[in-house]
Amino acid sequence: MSQSLRVSNTNPTNPSPARLPEPPYYAVIFTSLRTDGDRGYQEMSARMDELARQQPGFLGIESARTDGGLGITVSYWSNLEAVSAWKTQADHRVAQVAGQRAWYNNYSVRIARVERAYDWSTDRG
Repeated sequence: MSQSLRVSNTNPTNPSPARLPEPPYYAVIFTSLRTDGDRGYQEMSARMDELARQQPGFLGIESARTDGGLGITVSYWSNLEAVSAWKTQADHRVAQVAGQRAWYNNYSVRIARVERAYDWSTDRG
């Protein structure tokens, strides 16, 4: 069974992994299964993306979702204090409650410290 995948990041016109500093930093991995229908989801998602970028300690974001509704979003943060501040940010809390009520069948959040990172690109040979 094949499903298409939509990907976005810090430069949606040129999908690629987020450009991040050298580790260590923290990754918040949000894996979710959406409910059917939009019900304001796209608007709130765009607002949360914009708001996250304004938070102290925000480093970048990568997101992908299948047509079937399974999504993984990884946001990157400089430290655990920044992660905690984002979790409790007032507008983000409103979005979390709305997500539980209307947008998600289920989700999980995992927080990990990134100790090592490397990348490769055909642009670099």
